[in-house]
Amino acid sequence: MQKVITDDMEALLDILPPRIKQPLCRQKAISELLEVVLDLGRPSEARFPKQEVLLNGKEVDETDIDYVVSRIGSFGDDNRAGIERTLHRISAIRNRRGRIVGLTCRLGRAIFGTIKVIEDLVQSGKSVLLLGRPGVGKTTMLREVARVLADDMQKRVIIVDTSNEIAGDGDIPHPAIGHARRMQVATPTLQHAVMIEAVENHMPEVIVIDEIGTELEAQAARTIAERGVQLVGTAHGNTLDNLMMNPTLADLVGGIQSVTLGDEEARRRGTQKSILERRSPPTFDIVVELQDWDKVAIHPDVGEAVDALLRGTPPSTEVRWLDEQGEVRIEKTEADKKKPVRGKRGAKADKPPRLYLFGVNRARLVQMAKEMHLDLDIVDSLHDASVFVTSKNYYRRKPQQVRDAESANLPIYVLRSNTPPQIRQLLSTIYPQAGAEKSNHFQIALGEAEEAVSQVKEGQEAIELSPQSSYIRRLQHLIAQRSDLASHSLGKDPDRRVRIYKEQA
Repeated sequence: MQKVITDDMEALLDILPPRIKQPLCRQKAISELLEVVLDLGRPSEARFPKQEVLLNGKEVDETDIDYVVSRIGSFGDDNRAGIERTLHRISAIRNRRGRIVGLTCRLGRAIFGTIKVIEDLVQSGKSVLLLGRPGVGKTTMLREVARVLADDMQKRVIIVDTSNEIAGDGDIPHPAIGHARRMQVATPTLQHAVMIEAVENHMPEVIVIDEIGTELEAQAARTIAERGVQLVGTAHGNTLDNLMMNPTLADLVGGIQSVTLGDEEARRRGTQKSILERRSPPTFDIVVELQDWDKVAIHPDVGEAVDALLRGTPPSTEVRWLDEQGEVRIEKTEADKKKPVRGKRGAKADKPPRLYLFGVNRARLVQMAKEMHLDLDIVDSLHDASVFVTSKNYYRRKPQQVRDAESANLPIYVLRSNTPPQIRQLLSTIYPQAGAEKSNHFQIALGEAEEAVSQVKEGQEAIELSPQSSYIRRLQHLIAQRSDLASHSLGKDPDRRVRIYKEQA
C-alpha cells in the first residue's frame, strides 16, 4: 500500500545530544517515531503513534537546546528550521526575550502511494483543496501530488514552499518532489506575493501550496485559478462546513453573503427573508477531507456542496479508502440518504451544537432562539464547545480566546453585528433542524392568519392569533391588509400576537 522511500532518520538523530540519542535508538518502535520534544526544565520525550516515552530522567537544560540549534538551519519568522536535504522540521518555542526554551523535532518522511485514493482527481486538471486535522498527512500527500504531476504527467509544477516543509531545508529540494520546481518564501507574510510571482514569472501549469491561511493568500489563490492554472493546496480547517464558517478563507469555496428575499419569494421557499447564499464560483473545484491516512471524503462539486449546506441539507459525498490489498474502494453517499450534518466534526442533527459565546449579546441570542423555537446549548468552557461564536470586532483583534479556538480547530462563526437579523442568520446556519421546523411553523402561522381572514369575512367580529415573532407578525399583517381587513399587534413578548378584524365604516 504505502512504502517509505526515505525518512533520513540518521540525520535527525545526529542533531540530538548523545544522552538523548542513545535511549531513543534503543526504542523498539523507533521506525514509527513521530517527533522528539525538548522543553527546558523537563525530561526529553519521544512521541510515537500510540505512546509517548521519556528518554532520560534528567531535565533538558540550555546546553541541550544549544546543541540542537547549532546543528540545524536558521529559524525563520515562523520559528521553524530544518536540516538540509531532509524533510525534518524543527520548531522553536521562545520566551519573552526571544530565547529558545523548547524544541519540537519532527521526523519528515517521503511516502509513496499516498495519493492513490485521489490520483484521478489531481490528474483531471481541476483545482483540489485538501482539508484535515493536523498530522493526518496533508503535506505528505501534497508532496507526492507535486511529484506525480511533474514526473508522471510531465506538467510544469511550481511549489510555493513557505516553511520548507514540502521540499525540505536548504537550496536543493528533496528528491521526493521529482522534477517539480520549488520557490522558497522569505517570510510567511509574503506567501501571497510569491504565489503571484510564480504565475507571472515561471509559466506553471500547476501550483502547489501548503497552508493557505490569510485573506491575501485566498485572494492570490483566486487570481491564480482565474488565469487557468491548476491549484492543489491545503487550508486551515477539518471539513467543508468548517471552512465555510471561516470568514477569512470562505472565498476559497465561493464566499458567503446575506441575501434579503421579497415576501412572496420567502413564502414560496418557506424560509426567512434573510438567507445565506454563495457569493461567487469557488476557487477550488474539488474539496478532499482527509479522515485518515488511507481514507478520504470527497466533495466533487464544491459549488453544489456549499449551496446544499447553506440550505441546511447535507451534500452528496464520495468516501474512498484503501483496503488490505491496497485497492481503492468507493462508496457514494447521496444527500437524501443522509441525515443533516452541521457543526463540529460532523455532529449529527440530533446532537445540537454547543455554543461558546465571546463578544455576543447572550440575552438577544436566547430571545431569538425562543422565537425560532430552538433549544440552545450554551457552554461556559471552550473545551466543551462545538462552535465558537464571536463578533467581527473581536475576531479582528484576535484575543486569546479566539486564538485558542483556532488552535483547537473549532468551527468559528463570526457575526457582523449583534443585530436580530444577523443572530437569526447564525441560528439558521448552525442549527440543522431550524430549516425544517421553521418551515413547518411558518406555514402553520400563515395558515392561521388565512383562516382568521375567512372567519372575519364571514361575520366574526375579531380573531386573535397565536403569539409569534415580529417577523411572522409582519407577514400576518400583510395577509390581513391584502384582504382589506384591519389588524394590530397586542401584548408583550413572548406573548405578543396579531388581532385581525373588520374596520368600522
